[in-house]
Amino acid sequence: MAFELPKLDYEYNALEPHVDARTMEIHHTKHHAAYTSKLNDALRGTQLEGKSIEKILSKASALPAAMRNNGGGFYNHNVFWKVMSPNGGGEPGGELAEAIRKDFGSFDNFKNEFSNAAETRFGSGWAWLVKTSGGLKVTSTPNQDNPLMDVSDVKGTPILGLDVWEHAYYLHYQNRRPDYISAFWNVVNWEEVAKQFK
Repeated sequence: MAFELPKLDYEYNALEPHVDARTMEIHHTKHHAAYTSKLNDALRGTQLEGKSIEKILSKASALPAAMRNNGGGFYNHNVFWKVMSPNGGGEPGGELAEAIRKDFGSFDNFKNEFSNAAETRFGSGWAWLVKTSGGLKVTSTPNQDNPLMDVSDVKGTPILGLDVWEHAYYLHYQNRRPDYISAFWNVVNWEEVAKQFK
C-alpha cells in the first residue's frame, strides 16, 4: 500500500488570520504532496515497501537520504495538520495539563521552552513536544527529522509539532518567525494533542 496525502479536517482558510489560506494550500498540495510521492518512489521495490511509516523512520540512520527526508516530511506534516484547528488555542486540560505542570512547572514555562526551541532552530526544522519514557520533553530537529528517528537527541512519540521551515510562514510573516510561532498558539488543537498523549 502506497502512502497517501491526507485530507485536511478544515478548509485552507480556516486558520486565518494566524495561518493564511495561500500558505496552507501551497504547503499541503505542493510540499506535503511532494514528500508523499517522493517517499513512495523511494520505497518502491525495497524491503521497506508496505511497512508503517513509524517502522521506516525508526531506522533513519541507515536510510538513504530520499527515504529519510521524504519519510520525515510525510510523517511530520501528518502530525502538523492534526494538531491545528480553527477551534484551537487556549490551554489543555485533564491528564495532559497535569503532565505539562509536572514536567515543566507550569503551562507558561512549557510554552516558553517550546517557543524558544522553535525560534532557535537554525535553518529549517521542527519544534516538538515529545512523550518519552521519562515524561514530556521539548526538542527541535533539523530538516524533516523527528523524535521517532534513531538519530534524534530526544527519542519518543511526537504529540505536538511546529513546522519552522520558511515555506510554512514566509508568505505571511516573511522573516518574522517569532510572530508566526506566537500565532501558532491560537490554533493548537489540544484535544488532538491529548489524544496522542494517551
